[in-house]
Amino acid sequence: MSQTVTILGAAALRVGKWQAAPDAPTQKLEHEVLADLVIEAMQDAGLDRREIGSLTFSLPRPYTQQKYFGTFMANYLRLPCAGSVSEIMGNGMTAGLAFEGASNDIRLGRSRVALALGVNFETAISATEHMMSSMRTTGDVDFHTPFGFTPISWYAMDAARYIHEFKSSREELASVAVKNRFHASLNPIAQFRKLISLEDVLAQPLIVEPLGLYEVPPRSDGAVCLVLADEDVARAVGRPYVRIKGRGFFHEGAHQINEVPNDMIALVAAQTAGRTAFAEAGVSPDEIDLAEVYAPCTIVEVLVSEALGFAPRGRGAGMARDGETTLGGRIPICTSGGLQSRGHPAYVTPFYSFVEILDQLRHRADERQVANARLALTCAELGNYNAALVHVLEAVH
Repeated sequence: MSQTVTILGAAALRVGKWQAAPDAPTQKLEHEVLADLVIEAMQDAGLDRREIGSLTFSLPRPYTQQKYFGTFMANYLRLPCAGSVSEIMGNGMTAGLAFEGASNDIRLGRSRVALALGVNFETAISATEHMMSSMRTTGDVDFHTPFGFTPISWYAMDAARYIHEFKSSREELASVAVKNRFHASLNPIAQFRKLISLEDVLAQPLIVEPLGLYEVPPRSDGAVCLVLADEDVARAVGRPYVRIKGRGFFHEGAHQINEVPNDMIALVAAQTAGRTAFAEAGVSPDEIDLAEVYAPCTIVEVLVSEALGFAPRGRGAGMARDGETTLGGRIPICTSGGLQSRGHPAYVTPFYSFVEILDQLRHRADERQVANARLALTCAELGNYNAALVHVLEAVH
């Protein structure tokens, strides 16, 4: 075994509203949706199901009726596994950590083929129940939660600080939403595909000032199956694949937000994880052809683009405004449409980044194809980027 990990195949549900209300006469069952994607992904990879050695699931939302979902799926799919069967939870980084789990089984020689997969259904749950769950994740339930603190509110504070510190503007930040909607208009699995203008973005009601409706993520349902394989297996199949070239992770030791005074918009975790991934891959940010980053709000994409070295500090918003992160620009970011437009089925969102990169590096992205794409980057976050998981990926044809 080479113990070099590759992505050989994928299948994804179109992001949108799939979940039925609990009292609806018919239901779209999560396990049936995911089973279909497993079949499709294995066909894409050119492998037989008997070669699967590990199943690493992102933990489903707490609203999921079926518990012990991973072992239930192993039974439903009739997939005995000698590597591992597990479910992983890590808030926004959940699918990224599931991807890591599948990768590690291959690196350690436990499996030659592993699936990283999951489903996130949440759109039929009441806004009250969903918000109560979200608020309890944002910090100390005895201190932060009683004051109504939400993830969008901390991102809004980031935006206000960025505008103040770097003399930016809401218009500059809103240009990210326009760019992402353009990318999503070219992506058949995106949730929102109708083009919008800067005026459209600025005309929307504010959710938390200075972020409006089109600058924050929607609630979304989604599901993905990724097929990972040892590189010897990938070579034997004889199809284009993607090699994991570098990986970096860093957690600041803070829960969502940090009560210790710090530079709230530096995203130290993304800086540190990015440096590690670039060093392992032996490349610099200037060599990356495109990036898919976990950025729920426009300001987050700006900050993480700076933290990863794609833009100088304070220039990320201007770079987006000037078209440098748009298809055809210097470093296209979120060619899938990003979390605001492709959608944000939270516990599987990082999986969708790998789906997009696999399409781009195999040159199957059609109208949104980045010309001559060879190197790409994905980044997943935890909290207000108090933790980051970065992968550098390389095309092999």
